[in-house]
Amino acid sequence: MSLLDTTIVNVALETIRGSLETDEATIAWIISGYALAFGLVLIPAGRLGDRFGHKWVFFTGLAVFTAASLWCGLASGPLELVIARVVQGIGGGLFFPAVTAFAQLLFSPRDRGKAFGVMGAVIGVSSALGPIVGGLLIEALGDETGWRWIFAVNVPIGIAGLIAVVLLVPQAGGGEKTSTDALGLVLLAGGITAVLVPLIQGQDAGWPLWTFLSFAGGAILLVLFWFWESHLASRGVTPLVPPHLFSHRQFTGGTVLAMIYFASFTSIFFCLALLWQAGLQHSALETGLVTIPFALANVVGAALSDRLANRLGRGVLAIGTALVTVGLGGVWLVLLLTPAAQLNGLELIAPLAVAGFGNGLFIAPNARFIVATVDRSEAGSASGVIGTVQRIGSAMGIAAVSSVLFAVADLDGIGDDIGLAIAGGAHPDAAASTVLAEHFLPAATSALAVSAALAAVSFLLVWTLPKRVSLH
Repeated sequence: MSLLDTTIVNVALETIRGSLETDEATIAWIISGYALAFGLVLIPAGRLGDRFGHKWVFFTGLAVFTAASLWCGLASGPLELVIARVVQGIGGGLFFPAVTAFAQLLFSPRDRGKAFGVMGAVIGVSSALGPIVGGLLIEALGDETGWRWIFAVNVPIGIAGLIAVVLLVPQAGGGEKTSTDALGLVLLAGGITAVLVPLIQGQDAGWPLWTFLSFAGGAILLVLFWFWESHLASRGVTPLVPPHLFSHRQFTGGTVLAMIYFASFTSIFFCLALLWQAGLQHSALETGLVTIPFALANVVGAALSDRLANRLGRGVLAIGTALVTVGLGGVWLVLLLTPAAQLNGLELIAPLAVAGFGNGLFIAPNARFIVATVDRSEAGSASGVIGTVQRIGSAMGIAAVSSVLFAVADLDGIGDDIGLAIAGGAHPDAAASTVLAEHFLPAATSALAVSAALAAVSFLLVWTLPKRVSLH
């Protein structure tokens, strides 16, 4: 559920915008708010599990996530929906680390690889199938009811999960005296949010002075966060993000890789969903079907990734990021060279399949390669940091791409252009379709160029990682 809700909402964005009369900044916050909250809670949640036991932290997170899903489905306005999505992200961030902890604590070393393999497969499938599931729900239930059930469908599943936790999941962990570093979390959350706000709101607001002050304030908070973490470490207290991890040059490169890569690939679903629905006037189901090549190829790549990682070492990550770069570059070329009237999704099958296969090769082994750059005693802290920067990267990728998309689309000028087309003799429906496509296709093309460029940077950063590590 937690990974499905990262992508399932994309196909409902245009429906939500019409239903709740939201602006483009709010649309971006619906995705980024969830990803940011999810990422920031991961490390404290792991610490709470170590202290109080992972079973009940998992239970609490699942309960929060389930309740917030119902809240999202009942939201009566855009602000309420964004707040509910943030709470939903907090719930997901609370229960997600416990899954990794269970795999580590409840399985022998021989069986642990299989457990992580199942977990990786679930993550890959759920993330990739999100748009399809969302499209099916909206197609079956209608626009107004359908987008609400995208969230509410989690409620019966969550309740069944809560019962199963009580009856089936053993107690694991607990008893360790660990620090949650509340001040560090506040500084980090404040800094990242202060950077995200102008990225998302700036274009819509016309880049007033406050946006630049917010950027500066975010930078200051992040510097204060680093000094605070260093201060805790010097006192022998475990900080939220141990600064000494970044004394490993390869770990630093790996965390930057994780952030930029997740900024790259998660933003393409957001971009294509808005183009297909808002620009080309396709249904939510048709929009979800466009991503099927990516989803299927992602599953195949993930299934082969462990075997190829053992054989090729770092090469599997290089191949994965190279294929994602080529695939996204291919999507960009298709959008650049194909007139809007001729776009039907078939042109995107090959490039999306290439990108999906590369994504499957990269996602499963990347964290283990990065963790391998630090000492074994630091593996737990390193894993938490990687999970956090991945989700922060997702939030910042959506923010950056949405800013480019809506800047180029010039939504304020759509009404005037439709009016001019009608005045020139065009039928109102034809005029609206043509103008929307003319505004959104160049915007999506520019936004996809950003995603492709980020993927190319990821390919370069792969070479900062060690050539070969033990993956088991």
